[in-house]
Amino acid sequence: MRRIVSFPCAGETLLGTLDVAPGSVGLLIVSGGNEIRIGAHRGMALLAARLAAAGIPVFRFDRRGIGDSSGENGGFESSADDIKAAATAFRAEVPHVTRLAAFGNCDAATALALFHEVAGIETLILSNPWVIEEDDDLPPAAAIRARYVERLRDPGTWLRLIKGGISFGKLFKGLLKASRSNTQEPHSLAARVRRALSGHTDSVTFILARQDATAIAFADACRRHGWAPQTHIIDTASHSFARATDAAELESVIRAQLARE
Repeated sequence: MRRIVSFPCAGETLLGTLDVAPGSVGLLIVSGGNEIRIGAHRGMALLAARLAAAGIPVFRFDRRGIGDSSGENGGFESSADDIKAAATAFRAEVPHVTRLAAFGNCDAATALALFHEVAGIETLILSNPWVIEEDDDLPPAAAIRARYVERLRDPGTWLRLIKGGISFGKLFKGLLKASRSNTQEPHSLAARVRRALSGHTDSVTFILARQDATAIAFADACRRHGWAPQTHIIDTASHSFARATDAAELESVIRAQLARE
């Protein structure tokens, strides 16, 4: 059974969707960016329905200023109260849930990493976490490096370069960014995520889309910080796991993680 739930958050009213099921481990889905709770390509709604059919209660919601919820959209950095309120509402609506897990993609994954403790969330499944702090219009440096390595192995790239089919200006700009030394600032987003998850290695699983720029940037940050968390790689370029095979693999990883609880 699926129903709509309204609940308070810092003086505003948030709307969520609950898929009821008999399981004692519940999954809270947090949406990334400015995405509403249905998810890209209806992906989160479909995922919730399949998990509920397998006995797992699932709750999705719109944070303040997004979709059906009131208030101002302060971005993922301001979503601690939203996540806490949603977790509280979930437990109130499904009192037989004794353990709460959460899933988020992109900056929702980052928000969960940073704020899960205040919400009492015990298990995290985080896909393609957002740790990018660059403000230009190019992909992350790590993604540029990975792409150039792939392209330079292709003889066709050299032929297009000789024939003028590749912009030297764009090439130079990309190479310049790719060659920048990466810092390990203690206050960087990647460092904050690692600190927030310190001591929780057994209860956190990362899922990365192999060719996704955000995932590549996260994997690069992990390497630079000497961090090797538990990670599952899905062989796709789709940030939202839009293909049917990607969605099925994502669901399989989530179900396996929840079955451990």
